[in-house]
Amino acid sequence: MDFPQAHTLAELAELLNCAYDGPADHKVWGWNEIHRVRLGDLVFVDHPKYYDKALQSDATTILINKKVAVPAGKGILISDDPFRDFNKLTNHYFPFKASERAIHPSAKIGEGTIIQPGGFIGENVEIGDNCIIHANVTIYDRCKIGNNVVIHANSVLGADAFYYKNRSSGFDKLLSGGIVVLEDRVNIGASCTIDRGVSADTRIGAGTIIDNSVHIGHDTLIGKDCLFAAQVGIAGCVVIEDKVTLWGQVGVNSNVRIGTKAVVLGQSGVSKSLDPDKTYFGYPAEEARKKYREMASVRILPKIIEQITITE
Repeated sequence: MDFPQAHTLAELAELLNCAYDGPADHKVWGWNEIHRVRLGDLVFVDHPKYYDKALQSDATTILINKKVAVPAGKGILISDDPFRDFNKLTNHYFPFKASERAIHPSAKIGEGTIIQPGGFIGENVEIGDNCIIHANVTIYDRCKIGNNVVIHANSVLGADAFYYKNRSSGFDKLLSGGIVVLEDRVNIGASCTIDRGVSADTRIGAGTIIDNSVHIGHDTLIGKDCLFAAQVGIAGCVVIEDKVTLWGQVGVNSNVRIGTKAVVLGQSGVSKSLDPDKTYFGYPAEEARKKYREMASVRILPKIIEQITITE
């Protein structure tokens, strides 16, 4: 996410009421969660396991709960609770606003686009030309829809990321300031849910077709001309390249990449990254031919054991 204008390190320290280390006029252009951080961004880290990852990332400002040496060219904000203060930034720039209309007056809706009764279109949503938004579709604030997109009934674009910190007082939610982007010619089935990014976008590439009852988690990037069958579930921060097919009830773990033209057969579980141009099956998903050979071998094991027992 970008700030409306660049902040200095000193200005952010004052806003968050925390200490800083580094040049007071050090510039900060935006803030992002670690998976989507860019040069000029602020990133937060609150666990020793991830200190080095944050400090060595593209982020040029680190919101951290420990005094550390300042890396060259970077600035440090020292907070007793970086998670809370990252939320402060998101809430400051993107506070929740109750809506009074089904279609917000700031929404931009293209020529030839049809919105069926019961649809909700939030603040600063952009919808391109010749789209069909069926009944009871919800599109949260600032989401962007391309041209010739179809979204079927009861689907929801832009709900919050499923991202929580487990505290002694209960689960604390990381606020979501990102958006959902659908490129041209995307077709979304009925009752699908696509979560917004924590601090960037969840994106679905041009020409991708998604069946009914599919869930796509926050900050996931999906390529062009993909095909997902019903009840696919994709966790957050997944990268799916172009022309990937996921058949029914496939589950995909967070932080994995699925290569171009990969096919994952029904009810498989993807727990690690998959190479392009191959067909996968099972849990954990492996090349289908290998998996089928393993299953065939298991079926004949009782006979092999019986023969060994008779021989002995």
